[in-house]
Amino acid sequence: MSTPQGIPSVDLSEFLSDDPAKQEKFVKELGAAYEGIGFVAVKNHGISKDLIDNLYDQIQKFFALPEDVKKKYDIPGIGGQRGYTPFGKEHAKGKSAGDLKEFWHFGQFVEDNDPIKEEYPENVNVEELPTFLLTGKEAYQTFEDTGRHLLRAIAIHLGLEETYFNDKIHNGNSILRPIHYPPITGEIEDGAVRAGEHEDINLITLLVGASADGLQVLNKQNEWVSVTEIQDHIVVNVGDMLQRLTNNKLKSTTHRVVNPPKELLGTSRYSVPFFLHPRSDMRLDCLESCIDEEHPKLYEDITAGEYLMERLREIGLVDDKK
Repeated sequence: MSTPQGIPSVDLSEFLSDDPAKQEKFVKELGAAYEGIGFVAVKNHGISKDLIDNLYDQIQKFFALPEDVKKKYDIPGIGGQRGYTPFGKEHAKGKSAGDLKEFWHFGQFVEDNDPIKEEYPENVNVEELPTFLLTGKEAYQTFEDTGRHLLRAIAIHLGLEETYFNDKIHNGNSILRPIHYPPITGEIEDGAVRAGEHEDINLITLLVGASADGLQVLNKQNEWVSVTEIQDHIVVNVGDMLQRLTNNKLKSTTHRVVNPPKELLGTSRYSVPFFLHPRSDMRLDCLESCIDEEHPKLYEDITAGEYLMERLREIGLVDDKK
């Protein structure tokens, strides 16, 4: 298993092949990466360059719109689940300084009369960009397919049925989040960075591209490792829900996006993570197979929906008083 740019690399086409030896190799490498650093670079991931380029073109056009236009799409009362979240509103857990970013949320597109649709706000159309929502939908559903394949491999690694996660993520509460980290001009709040050190809330996160460096991962030696864009790969990491489900067998790694060096402070950074969430009623109770005398149960029983709301309050997207 090669290690470009500080994290392991795997080839999803091996798992999707008809060769049992290649499939086994992929599962073994993915499992080792997730028990180790919690991050992996995936090639042959099924997300085309044309789609990625089109998505980045659309999001750059959106974030270039005037502030008053963007703020039309800041929807009150839904905890930022859809539409626009303005600069500095979100902060890392345990931090007071707002992250130096603005972002958009695309959510689930329920198209099969599943009653769960009632749980989700509608996706938001941007009048000024006629293909923005269509591009977001195509990207969302493509990311979701890739994530489903990776979760099949994770299930095998955990000794579960390969299809264990399928019904739990069908019409799940996943979020596609285009992010803009604007140029840093002038004074910033003490301790404010583009994205403070944090762990993701969800099962797994898929990150496609980034227009500039800045992502750093905290390894087992407590050292920050820079992860630069890896040609033809996406970066996929374990989130807290999967760590909790596996009683810390799989590692949700702390990561951050640091401010650029002084000579690059005037440049923007864009990135597009896909936070793969299950349905709200999925149980995150620790798997019995991950509990033994050496690894006692570390977490209380909880559903994915309950855990999500707890975390959204911690990072400032949902009012603590609600």
